[in-house]
Amino acid sequence: MAKQVAIVMTEVFLRRLTPSLIPFVRRQHDFRILSIHRPIDELSAMLSKLKPSGLITEWLPDVTEALLELKLPTVIADTDMQYPGVASIDVDDWQVGAEAARVFAQAGYRSFACLGNSTPYSRQRIEGFKRELGDTAQIATHEECAFNEVRYSEDFEQPRQALRAWLESLPKPVGVFAVHDPLGRFLCGACRQMGIRVPEEVAVIGANNDELVCGLSYPMLSSVSIPWDTIGEAVGDALHSLLAGETPPAEPLRVPTGGVVLRHSANHLAVEDPILRRVMSYLSERIQDPITIDLLCGELNIARRGLERKFREFYQCTPWEMLCQLRVARAKQLLSQTNHPISLVSELCGFNDPERMAVVFKRVEGMAPSAFRQGVRG
Repeated sequence: MAKQVAIVMTEVFLRRLTPSLIPFVRRQHDFRILSIHRPIDELSAMLSKLKPSGLITEWLPDVTEALLELKLPTVIADTDMQYPGVASIDVDDWQVGAEAARVFAQAGYRSFACLGNSTPYSRQRIEGFKRELGDTAQIATHEECAFNEVRYSEDFEQPRQALRAWLESLPKPVGVFAVHDPLGRFLCGACRQMGIRVPEEVAVIGANNDELVCGLSYPMLSSVSIPWDTIGEAVGDALHSLLAGETPPAEPLRVPTGGVVLRHSANHLAVEDPILRRVMSYLSERIQDPITIDLLCGELNIARRGLERKFREFYQCTPWEMLCQLRVARAKQLLSQTNHPISLVSELCGFNDPERMAVVFKRVEGMAPSAFRQGVRG
């Protein structure tokens, strides 16, 4: 007999998880969907009438705790806060911030900032950003509370004076990490109103890599990718275990991120030096090609020694090391977001063979590509 499972969450979060939950229908899970934006009394009454075997929800202040009072087998899909008898699954939010910081540092930024929203995940992501850059980095932060009562995609607020003053005070060029995509889009809009160029003066990286937000923003928003398929599979497996009577894990499951997807709001072309812009454009567009630095210098008519000096001064690495970092970043995205065999990932990222990719990947990330994929997918 099919077991009814209630899904209580926002449409945005449901859209992210649905592809990975569909296979659980074959395990006789019959899903019933309720909007988490309903009044809590109404939700409780509907769930009491439905009498589901289990519950999948996302974390919202006050709402989650009220739902847990129903004492249903429950999986919370976006928190690492642990509740008794409940399975908690979340992305590694410290790593989300670290990925954004790593990209800004790799691009040569010296000025950094974070735009948060006072939520638990916001504090974790900002902490990860700061840890990655180290104690010597000066990082300005600002908390934007304009969206506290606004749904995820409905970011229509105008920038307040406090945000405007903060943006004006930042040393330019600056890399700003916005803890989720609507904040990143809001930040880009604020810069546009103030005549601040994105990404030339303010480069922006959001988080979640929500295609509807990132792709429909101007400029299109760079963002830390969250492996929603992996999270969805983990949610389905956790609920299946709870319905079978198993005890939930004592610790939350934290899923690694999938790296940063670069779009117009933050890229390596924001550097002032025209030669570095040309070279970074060349490397970024030809990651899959069999590039050599001599070939690059010949095609762009650049002296190799001068180019290497510029790279050491600005990026603290050689052009070849930068190419390796770009290829590894692309490999991380493919490993976490596709089922491509490692041999194909190697080919798509410009490595000669999987063995060569393994050597470079381990040097950059400290682990083999197979170990990275296994870690991402749990």
